[in-house]
Amino acid sequence: FPYSLPFFSPLSFYLVAIALEGKMIISKLGDNATLSCIYQEKDLHLKNLRVYWQIVDDQEECSVVHTLISGQDNESEQCIHFKNRTRLFRDRLENGDFSLLLLNVSRSDERRYKCVVLQKTEYTRVIHQAEVILSLAASYSQPILSGPIRNSDSTGEEVTFSCKSGNGYPKPNVYWINKTDNSHLPPSELKITPHTDGTYSVYSTLKVKATSNMEIECSIENKVLRENLSANYTEQKQNKSSSTESHKNLEKNRRGAQAAGIISIVILMGIIAVLICWLWRQKSSQLRSYTGKEAF
Repeated sequence: FPYSLPFFSPLSFYLVAIALEGKMIISKLGDNATLSCIYQEKDLHLKNLRVYWQIVDDQEECSVVHTLISGQDNESEQCIHFKNRTRLFRDRLENGDFSLLLLNVSRSDERRYKCVVLQKTEYTRVIHQAEVILSLAASYSQPILSGPIRNSDSTGEEVTFSCKSGNGYPKPNVYWINKTDNSHLPPSELKITPHTDGTYSVYSTLKVKATSNMEIECSIENKVLRENLSANYTEQKQNKSSSTESHKNLEKNRRGAQAAGIISIVILMGIIAVLICWLWRQKSSQLRSYTGKEAF
């Protein structure tokens, strides 16, 4: 056989030509993945079947992922990495569905798997086999693109853009694009940082000569998920006219504040004058009253 079959002592097998079913499964890190293995014939008796799920890699010390013998799971030679992480769909077995549920997938599960189904009647023969490639992926966050605030006379000077994204898998492709002509620009710096959960963060910078109409795009590509997330730089110019206008507005606001302050002081002084006048009158009235009493 082109694969190993555990639990079998030398027996006489009858091998028939069977088309190999091949599929690629894409799962996100931490999710559960279903590895497909479906035999179209429905008239099956589990007691006559043996189902083997294994890793297709001769260099692995252990390749047994899951085993079903006569309708019962057999864990005696299962790789420790897969212990308590694999399930067959019991209610589907007699209908020829031998798909495997792999729980909480991690980067180490990113492999090529083979499902082999044997049936024993007068002789033992392979009735079905399937290969499944498990690829893992995680979406990157929307990239954040930062660029310079330029003066109108900065054309020709070197300016720097930065782009960052995170929580994705596998490593991304990062593209800098000049949107004025859709040309690709080489990054000045590209840093991809792995995290403990298996995902990556990416940080890239671009240094270019400033032009009068700069349109820059940063694109993060995840090939496995066929995702392409992008962020565009909106040029922020700070020219002389805007500076002059800003200065005028500030001066106008300052003068308004001064006028308001003067008015407030005048009003306060008026209130104080009225209060003093009222107090003086009150005192004068009391004094006249007192003088009148002394005359008697």
